Amino acid sequence: MKIYNYPSASAEEKIIATLKRGLGFSKTDYKNVEAIIKDVKLRGDKALVEYTNRFDSDAVSESNLKVTEREFKQAEKNVNTKFLTALNRATGQLEAFHEAQKENSWFDTPRNGVMVGQMVTPVGVAGIYAPGAKGGKTPLVSSVLMGGIPAKVAGVESVSLMTPPMKDGNINPCILVAAKRVGITSVFKAGSAWAIAALTYGTKQIPKADVIVGPGNIYVTLAKKIVSGTVGIDMIAGPSEILIIADSSADPEFIAADLLSQAEHDIRASAVLVTDSESIAQQTQTALKNQIKKLPRRDIAEKAIKDFSYIMVVQNIDIAIELANRLAPEHLELLVKEPFEHIGQIKNAGAVFLGSYTPEPVGDYVAGPNHVLPTAGTARFSSALSIQNFTKKTSIINYSKAAFKEESDDIITLAETEGLGGHANSIKIRKKLLIDSKN
Repeated sequence: MKIYNYPSASAEEKIIATLKRGLGFSKTDYKNVEAIIKDVKLRGDKALVEYTNRFDSDAVSESNLKVTEREFKQAEKNVNTKFLTALNRATGQLEAFHEAQKENSWFDTPRNGVMVGQMVTPVGVAGIYAPGAKGGKTPLVSSVLMGGIPAKVAGVESVSLMTPPMKDGNINPCILVAAKRVGITSVFKAGSAWAIAALTYGTKQIPKADVIVGPGNIYVTLAKKIVSGTVGIDMIAGPSEILIIADSSADPEFIAADLLSQAEHDIRASAVLVTDSESIAQQTQTALKNQIKKLPRRDIAEKAIKDFSYIMVVQNIDIAIELANRLAPEHLELLVKEPFEHIGQIKNAGAVFLGSYTPEPVGDYVAGPNHVLPTAGTARFSSALSIQNFTKKTSIINYSKAAFKEESDDIITLAETEGLGGHANSIKIRKKLLIDSKN
């Protein structure tokens, strides 16, 4: 992991390369995903099963595409108590956090005869995507929780989960138990772009979703990008990223471990350390070399560290924070002596982790906030997944005759200024009626 002095020409070049790394897909990928979406839209469950047979399991058919109650019950028998304890902690803390996000409808009477307000209601149907990961052998249970919990807390009545099956045609039992725990009862054995297409347009078995959320590979991401607008989505998520700001009080072993926790996600992941201590920079570099050797996903992490990761040495922590705000990282760790003193300076970050004992994985699993976060600099204008992704805000307006008469001339003026005679006429007709009736 190379060390740069910031600001400098070489450091700037590295930063720009990180900001421009994008999703990393080819024109062929895009065309393939478009073709898959069109096929599923046209042929529904039949196409869905064919893709699943080709890429995941030949044991899936239209008759067993949906997980049965018997499969849910069997899954409960196949998970251990240790998993259930961890699951209960995670779900309880996530539910509590998302409950605090609830917004109430409101109504106001700002002027005589006028009532305005905002009605907050959940969408009707939500689709959650959870990657299978290594043929279901490493199930992303946290994706089920992070998608399912805010949907149910928001009040969505119908929540469907799409996840690829294992080779034998079953879904990993941990996924099913987690789904049941958060109130998801419809689980379907399909993944990748075909799953997103099925949720977007609906099939004979799969409800058409109003909103689709959840992470996935490049095919999943491209599918969400293509169908966005036809259906609501959480975000177009790029490769994972972490930026750690550390001073001389930080532990280099902690820093290295946290950088690798994101580098192991994806060969295009970005892991960045910004520090005002040359000693911390060098010690972290050494710790990384030692820790990466023991990492199960070493090949992925090494590629990410080489291509999109680096250490920046700055003059002070204020400059480090300015750089962090520019990069707008998905995950920002403040491993400094007094992290709370710097919260007000943070403008752009998906999530901020304060102190040496708040590493990023705490937020991935049990802390409470959602771990579906904006990437690739989009934290400048985007937010974490929340119950707001599953709700709609409808404006409510009511005018009395008197209030309408009071404001009608101004409405006509503005409408005619815009050249919209029909708008103006809608007001004029009513105004004339009131004048003629002398009301």
